Amino acid sequence: MALFYAFIGVLCLGLAPLFGKTALNTVNPMLAFALRTVIAAILMCLWLMSSKGYSQVLQLPLSFWVIISVEAILAALLGDLAYFFALKNGSIHEVSLIMSCAPLITIICSHFFCHEIVTVHQLIGAFFITTGLVIISLD
Repeated sequence: MALFYAFIGVLCLGLAPLFGKTALNTVNPMLAFALRTVIAAILMCLWLMSSKGYSQVLQLPLSFWVIISVEAILAALLGDLAYFFALKNGSIHEVSLIMSCAPLITIICSHFFCHEIVTVHQLIGAFFITTGLVIISLD
């Protein structure tokens, strides 16, 4: 089931820049990002209310709120905002290729900050992925 969800995720994330770039042809990246965020927040709140998941919100510890806030600032705010500005000013394929390097940052940081083991196979794979992305981006 995880692979199914991963496939759906990568499909959605692969298609999203096409719509984002089209929307950014006529709109400021800040406005487009704000509207996209509001739309996503409304949809998530509707889902949360319909699933009765809101009852858990008051039971979450402060440490969760701190960690999820940092994650939100890094990914949903700064990362996506930088992505929108890059998409507005660059080509879809170049921006998407650079954004595809995010897992490499995750692997490196997970080793140093979470003390996760990075195997030789993972390093070799990361090297080939990065090399492939660089080759693809060459004119």
